[in-house]
Amino acid sequence: MGAKGENNRQRIVEAADQLFYTRGYNQTSFRDISDMTGIPRGNFYYYFKTKDEILNAVIDNRLLGVQDYLRQCDAVSDNPRERLLAFTDILENNKSNVVEFGCPLGSLSSELAKDDAQLQQASVRAFEVIRQWLKQQFAELGFSNADDRAMDMLARMQGITVMSCAFKDMPFLERSNAEMKEWVNQQTLN
Repeated sequence: MGAKGENNRQRIVEAADQLFYTRGYNQTSFRDISDMTGIPRGNFYYYFKTKDEILNAVIDNRLLGVQDYLRQCDAVSDNPRERLLAFTDILENNKSNVVEFGCPLGSLSSELAKDDAQLQQASVRAFEVIRQWLKQQFAELGFSNADDRAMDMLARMQGITVMSCAFKDMPFLERSNAEMKEWVNQQTLN
């Protein structure tokens, strides 16, 4: 595929990513993606044979974004607690979108769980990467139950995003994120 083809493919993935996030996977059609990109629907088949192939490309794209964000958190400090605190900034940095649409990973995973177990499993890959990263941070802090703490933190953050979105409540998100940071700071070995 040439540079123009790769550019068109990436435009399709980026448009689909945005539409899957703001509308949902099931509510997004090839026509919607075509309208957003200006690429005729008939040309999509050169890049993707099915909507599921587009979804997998979107998931791969989101996974790259997660990995990039985790690298940024790693660069913040040598201290794992500081890295965990930096990770929670994702809520603050994306609060308008979170309140409007929820978590891009969580909402997609929940939607796909109702339709297709294989696609839902693919969407969980980014959560697995986050879980392992969080587990590593808690392990570096000396916790033997680092995986439990990683899952607790993921669950707390997903709860914040779901409730913030459900109630369109920015103050709740901000307060809850501050409480999340406090929770991270309180994690000590007994």
